[in-house]
Amino acid sequence: MTHSEKQQARLSLLPMLLFVALFLGTGLYLQSQGVDYAFYQLPGPVAIIPALVLAIWLFKAPLNNAIEVAVRGAGNSNIITMCFIYLLAGAFAAVAQATGGVDAVVNAGLSLVPAQFLLPGLFVISGLVATAMGTSMGTIGALAPIAVGLAQQAGLEPALVAGVLLSGAIFGDNLSIISDTTIASTRTQGAQMKDKFRENLKIALPAALLTLVIFVLIGQNESQVTVNEFNWTGVLPYAAILILAVAGLNVFAVLLLGIVLAALQGALFANYDVAGLGKDIYKGFGSMQEIFLLSMLVGALGEFIKQQGGLDYLSQHISSYAEKLRLAGNKAQQLAIAALVFVSNLCIANNTVAIVVAGEVSKQIATEHQISAKRSASLLDVFACIAQGLVPYGAQALLLGASFGLSPWDVVTQSYYCLLLALFALLRIAFEKTK
Repeated sequence: MTHSEKQQARLSLLPMLLFVALFLGTGLYLQSQGVDYAFYQLPGPVAIIPALVLAIWLFKAPLNNAIEVAVRGAGNSNIITMCFIYLLAGAFAAVAQATGGVDAVVNAGLSLVPAQFLLPGLFVISGLVATAMGTSMGTIGALAPIAVGLAQQAGLEPALVAGVLLSGAIFGDNLSIISDTTIASTRTQGAQMKDKFRENLKIALPAALLTLVIFVLIGQNESQVTVNEFNWTGVLPYAAILILAVAGLNVFAVLLLGIVLAALQGALFANYDVAGLGKDIYKGFGSMQEIFLLSMLVGALGEFIKQQGGLDYLSQHISSYAEKLRLAGNKAQQLAIAALVFVSNLCIANNTVAIVVAGEVSKQIATEHQISAKRSASLLDVFACIAQGLVPYGAQALLLGASFGLSPWDVVTQSYYCLLLALFALLRIAFEKTK
């Protein structure tokens, strides 16, 4: 990079920093002042507008060209895919609620699982579903309505239940062989999926087991709950979509079938007026308005950073800092790969895209310093998932925040698994013997 290119790359990171400062800073400040619903006082789609204006100004190109860049980022296929999932997940949740399906599933779960094991049970279920589906978003979309009902019925802290669901979804997505992150990490590094899975398991399994213990201990403090009367037919739509999801059916088809089955169940067994189905679906769409807008705007902001070399600039500096660390073997370079994809994900808020962006540089680092392909692929996937589970403007936190009526910040602060995954990943780098 020339001096002017480096200067532009550095400046391209300022808008993202501004957005984070406004979005989180305002909420944290108002919370410290005792303001109710502090993180709702400045909605994310509004907080990002000054950042986008700054990005356009720093782009130093005609306004029409800058707008084209923003539109390209907002219209990225990954972003639009997530937005469609938002809409369908919202519609399914609204229809399931209107037809009594949520209440049926919640009370069925309470009748089968002791209250003190609801949290670890939800973690295990979400982990298994995410592993089978290969998508944390699809898992959250399918399970969030149930989790919301469980939190209300069992008197559990909503943010904690959302954190449990997020933890399980990230755990399963990270391990799944059919996950986008697995495909991206193995392809960019030239690794076999089975080898990368085994490498990931050495880090993810200890973190998951410790997380499970924590949820069991937390659950011990919860009081017993009363199970209300329910109709088992209300469970059928959920059972059907979970079976189809585990069978590998596309997440869009799963959620669409869920909407249809929930409506049919309500019409046949719960006196649901099918004439109101359209309104319920649209109500579900409306509940996802904020995260729909924010996801597209974050995509637009991320495109400016990529276009101006901000991510390349970060990768070069991270690599150079790693070279200065005096660590045995190639531990410093492994940390460089981890830091590169982690920071990329903070800027883009999409773990798959972050892996693709960081993949080429990571491959170079791995080749030059004798890091195996399976290890570099594992590092990319693990640290991208860690970042994705901790950023409050990530798709998962936004969807859970909308589903539970919480601030995304409240959700990620309960993401215990992601924190433990980071701990075990760093410990493995630090203490594993290197050649």
